[in-house]
Amino acid sequence: MEILQKALEARSKKVNKIEETKRLKAPMDVYARLDEIAAAGYEDLTKEDSIYFLKCFGLFDKGEDFMLRVRIPAGQLNNAQAVRIGEVAKKYGNDYIDITTRMQVELRYLQIADIATVLRELKEVGISTFQTGADNPRNIVTDPLDGIAYDNIIPSKPLVDKLQQIIGENPEWISVLPRKFNTGILGSLSNSCNIFGHDCNFVLANREGEFGFNIFLGARVGIQAKDADLFVSIEEVPAFFTALLTVFKNYGYRDNRNKNRLHFLLQDVGIANFIDAVKEEAGMDFAPAGVTMVQSQNIALGSNRVLLRDNSFAYKVIVPSGIFSGTDMIEAAKAAAAYGNGDIRLTYDQNLYIIHIAKEGLEAFEKTNVIEKYAKFNNLYFNDMIACAGTATCSFGVIPNKQDAIEMAEFLNSEVAIDNAVVRMNWSACPKGCGVHGIADIGFEGCKAKDAEGNRVDGVHLFLGGKITRGAAEAHILHKALPIIEAKHHVKYLLKLYASQKQRAETFEAFDDRFLSRNYSFQAISFYTKINYILNDRLGLDLFFELDKEPKSGRREEYELFTFGLKLFKLLTGEKRFEAVDGLAPAMLRPRKIKRDEVSKLNPKVPAKLSEVIYNMTHEKKSERAQVFSELLVALKEV
Repeated sequence: MEILQKALEARSKKVNKIEETKRLKAPMDVYARLDEIAAAGYEDLTKEDSIYFLKCFGLFDKGEDFMLRVRIPAGQLNNAQAVRIGEVAKKYGNDYIDITTRMQVELRYLQIADIATVLRELKEVGISTFQTGADNPRNIVTDPLDGIAYDNIIPSKPLVDKLQQIIGENPEWISVLPRKFNTGILGSLSNSCNIFGHDCNFVLANREGEFGFNIFLGARVGIQAKDADLFVSIEEVPAFFTALLTVFKNYGYRDNRNKNRLHFLLQDVGIANFIDAVKEEAGMDFAPAGVTMVQSQNIALGSNRVLLRDNSFAYKVIVPSGIFSGTDMIEAAKAAAAYGNGDIRLTYDQNLYIIHIAKEGLEAFEKTNVIEKYAKFNNLYFNDMIACAGTATCSFGVIPNKQDAIEMAEFLNSEVAIDNAVVRMNWSACPKGCGVHGIADIGFEGCKAKDAEGNRVDGVHLFLGGKITRGAAEAHILHKALPIIEAKHHVKYLLKLYASQKQRAETFEAFDDRFLSRNYSFQAISFYTKINYILNDRLGLDLFFELDKEPKSGRREEYELFTFGLKLFKLLTGEKRFEAVDGLAPAMLRPRKIKRDEVSKLNPKVPAKLSEVIYNMTHEKKSERAQVFSELLVALKEV
């Protein structure tokens, strides 16, 4: 504990404003006054209640109305709960529901006069909104098919329930942490809940024949969790979790809120020292890590029907960008009761499952109104798409986001048809990363950009190569500040490449590992999408620049530049940039005598600036050639 204490003291010169606000009153005192606040309206709502205390109970003041986060442990709703959420959304919230990446829902457009009533109506069916915002342990996520899927080894919902009993509506845990705390528990082989992306991650493992969990700690936006080299048995999970929260509560930083997540404490004290403190707090000596078992993507990726252990089916309803309604939630609950066991399970990727549908009832189930309504989204580009709120309902949003994601998926579905494929596309409306764009195959972060005419428009930073499998990793930025209208074409060419080079049912993540990232630098891939956008979508030349199946450049940028230049010269002119020297071995080449605008002379449709770019890529003198793709990408902006 001494190392943690020293780290805390070094960061305790001043506390942040939120910590000062937290000292003003107890959160439960505010909760007790909700009826009074509802009756008096905004006049009885203090500034500290609005900016902090109400958030402890899921209530976010949006100025004219409220957003409410509804806590749904493990994403599991019984029929009565699903119906009630739908009814509340219809009656009080403009019939609007957002399904979120924490496997819960957000209700919007609630009036202050109704908030106490809404919370009571939800509580009648066992639904709480406690600790869904502010400095609290948030909703615990797991496999949406936990306990019923073929690849589920440890049913995690019983463990989630035990942890809920510890924190839940316990006043001792409300608002006592330095920052929010996200937890995931995965007892399945497939990663269906971004299991390496939380502050605390219980990851299915086997140690000397015993199934339990390896611990990974300290994820945040842009960074995946680190291996803590610790194995926790099923029975040890509650004690470990309580000790972990206690240590974070006692030693977590409370100065700069941007650096108060668990990640920063681990960064300063070291994960081994932190674990020693947790062991001391728990009074237990947990074993070293076993073998991590999670090693594949979601077992249901790319599929709507999933066969379960009891030979019934789960059916995945694709909800574009998580935009749902109270009406449809009620209809989904009716279909679940008529054809399944009545339960609904929300997913990390903002969709939902209706479970335990008998095989003989599947055809009739799929003809129900609510299922037919969403069936049109059963395609590659909607199946595994995530998008956070955006400007319509979030003050941090830079772009609309949800609608942008939907329009992108519709465009790609019309442009690039791929069979037996899986591609995960995640959208965040701002750098906060609520759409977890960093772990997507193709990720989008909202920003402002300039179009070809210099106008300020909605744009994205485009990311490539996120990983959610056993080797979880963050994506690399491929392009900065692309107008969205241009970005869709860059993605189109990535997917055209995937379609032409993929092996059988290979996922995009596996394709990236095997082909893209292994053979090409990210700079080369960036140039590939940019040059195709220019050739085909800006200039209309209908000339597709392809990447070789077996490149010889070995990801060395200078060689990639040169070989790309040679291919472009041939593609645009039909002639070779270099020719064999007469009478000598074929390997002896000499340059054609060309000028900077030679490509334009050979092909009048090519602008002079593009001709110059190709010349710089293939200059006769190696020392005069362009050395990095970045300078060419800047030059291509003028084309």
